[in-house]
Amino acid sequence: MDIGSIFLILAVLIPVVIYIYRPFLDRRTALVSYGEKDISNLLAERDQVVSLLQELDDDYNLGKIPADVYPTERQVLLQNGADILRQIDAYQTAIATETPEDRLEAAIIARRATSDGVQNGTRKNGNAVPPVPDDDLEQKIASRRRNMQGKAAGFCPKCGRPVQAADRFCPKCGATLS
Repeated sequence: MDIGSIFLILAVLIPVVIYIYRPFLDRRTALVSYGEKDISNLLAERDQVVSLLQELDDDYNLGKIPADVYPTERQVLLQNGADILRQIDAYQTAIATETPEDRLEAAIIARRATSDGVQNGTRKNGNAVPPVPDDDLEQKIASRRRNMQGKAAGFCPKCGRPVQAADRFCPKCGATLS
């Protein structure tokens, strides 16, 4: 194997490895509170119990489950579903007892935590300083665009492409214009 093929393999392999491991290297993760995880788990369990009840009823109607087993199985599933609904209600009442100010403060804290992880702005007196736009660069770009709006001042002697009066070199071939 020659050196060129080794470099080619490495040139393909390195971006693939970086692409695969990028989720592991990404520090920005969604901040989810334990309460949100718990309520999500409870909602998933509720959906599972509802689907199990529907399957149990369908199986009973098709005659797959004996009549003496069906009522006890249904009662157990109904009891589990009722317990899950009570837990969901307890979480919702806990959320409802929080004042809007408390929820707003919690949202602000969560937002600051995510924005500090994403953008560490320069700090001055404890306050974040917004980045300064490149005004000089923007002005130069705008003046160049205004100059380019004019009509062609002639043609390139080498390639024949139209050139502007302000051009010192041909934009296509790079030939020096006099």
